[in-house]
Amino acid sequence: MTNKFIKAAEVAQELEVSVPYAYKLIKKLNKELEEKGFITISGRVNRQYFYERLYNGSQNGKENANVGL
Repeated sequence: MTNKFIKAAEVAQELEVSVPYAYKLIKKLNKELEEKGFITISGRVNRQYFYERLYNGSQNGKENANVGL
């Protein structure tokens, strides 16, 4: 079973960016979720929301990348 949250190290690996930059992205995504009324956890973000925002929902498709952060 996959964890429902994605951590900074995994975000960094997935996007091929530094861990500090991954934390910055997570912070931005969590802010979006908080504005929608969701409770967030610092340093991790909902995996489904991560893939929706970055890959338009596709977990295996960088070819469909929508990096409009």
